Amino acid sequence: MNDLCAEIGYKSVNHYGEQLCGDHVDIVEQNENSTVVVLADGLGSGVKASILSTLTSKIISTMMAEGLSLEDCVETIAATLPVCSVRGVAYSTFTIMEIKNNEFVELIQYDNPQVVMLRDGKNYEYDKTEMNIGGKKIFRSSIRIQEDDIFVAMSDGCPHAGIGLAYNFGWKLADIIDYLEVVAAGGYTAKTISTMLVDECFKLYGEKPGDDATACVIKVRKREPMNLLFGPPYNRDDGDRMMSLFFSKEGKHIVCGGTTSSIAAKYLGKPIKPTLNYEKSDIPPIAEIEGVDLVTEGVITINRVLEYAKDYLGENQHYETWNFKKDAACRISRLLFEEATDINFYVGKAINPAHQNPDLPINFNIKMNLVDELSKCLRQMGKRIKVSYF
Repeated sequence: MNDLCAEIGYKSVNHYGEQLCGDHVDIVEQNENSTVVVLADGLGSGVKASILSTLTSKIISTMMAEGLSLEDCVETIAATLPVCSVRGVAYSTFTIMEIKNNEFVELIQYDNPQVVMLRDGKNYEYDKTEMNIGGKKIFRSSIRIQEDDIFVAMSDGCPHAGIGLAYNFGWKLADIIDYLEVVAAGGYTAKTISTMLVDECFKLYGEKPGDDATACVIKVRKREPMNLLFGPPYNRDDGDRMMSLFFSKEGKHIVCGGTTSSIAAKYLGKPIKPTLNYEKSDIPPIAEIEGVDLVTEGVITINRVLEYAKDYLGENQHYETWNFKKDAACRISRLLFEEATDINFYVGKAINPAHQNPDLPINFNIKMNLVDELSKCLRQMGKRIKVSYF
């Protein structure tokens, strides 16, 4: 088994005036190294399109994740979603990207724009085999993946962007590829690449999209462990054991909390050095300890990271904030969202006397809830999470 993993991110924008999106992305993990991703585009827009695309993606992803053949999946869809009698086109089109053992990506494409593949930052022309299943023309490809490969699936709302506005015939696929090659050079996450592409489509539509537009991105990368220490142990005698386990782990080390930082500094035999460059932010400043990659305040900082994580999984409107600002919450967000693939939390269960002031909205349960919620968000991002309590 190799040390690669697949980072997956997607974003959609609705047809102007519609509450529901006619596109739907479904992700089903078969195991730690194999995942099925389906992007379905329902006919038209609104409620009907949303139901059709959701049904299509759910049927395909569930059947494929259970090991059924492509032929069975497509025949089921063909029987469930017949061709529209008025327009003579399919009720829902789809793109399937199946990651197998983090070694291969299998692409199955039906009537959606062609999946764009970038290798070494440039467009890569992969082989496609044409098949006919249930009267539908299907293109199938099997590609051995390499580190930094990027796959971009999209609904036709992306190449249709700008018709009659910025472009006569929409945003051509060749131009989208040029745009993606520039974006890929920035080293962004899959989620951020999908966000930037859809945001660009939104602008080309004059901020009034004439169709639902969705981009789903898979980025292949090496596993990157990360370790975060948050709070002192309940039993003071466990301090050295907690620190020994934390610092023995491979990867970068983040220490959150004043008391926790003091324990870490004592264990390492190094002083805590406060930083003088105070960022214009409501987040407490960072400090420095030799042997620790990042030292921050605890609850306030982690709470802000949680806010960014929830937004990242949704509209991702704050990605420019945490991507470029240098306060503690933004720096932790970059490390956890962009760099890390495997994250180990070491959480101390000691009750901080400073948090027992009834005028402060911080208590032990809130601290534990922060860890639980942040862990859930990071798992939804596709990270492997392990939480150890002391």
